[in-house]
Amino acid sequence: MSSFVSNVTFDCADPYALAQFWSQVTDCPIAAGDKPGDKEVDVPLRQNLNLVFIRVPESKVAKNRMHVCLRPDGDREHEVERLVEIGAKMVADRRRKSGTGWGVFADPEGNEVCLLRGIKAHQKT
Repeated sequence: MSSFVSNVTFDCADPYALAQFWSQVTDCPIAAGDKPGDKEVDVPLRQNLNLVFIRVPESKVAKNRMHVCLRPDGDREHEVERLVEIGAKMVADRRRKSGTGWGVFADPEGNEVCLLRGIKAHQKT
């Protein structure tokens, strides 16, 4: 017997707004029927995993103990620009000239997320 990861859940102030951001990040639509004002909003991913956004009264006060790592399907530098354009903020740049390393971003509600190097660059090593 074993378990599989079904959801990654984000506590947040505005579930729909944060789901819109993550929908753009992943290029996956918000679940049908979810709408602004809902207390819970889902973004079903292609890998049979859901991102779930749940309204909570508390704000984020410390560094995440767990975070999402993204691997772009194209060039990492273009993805850095795209993430910033849709509302992420880079909080630590740990990219190296060799192409290794990662960028640490905050989503619109301050949750940390890492951006690794692209799939093609990763497959070369």
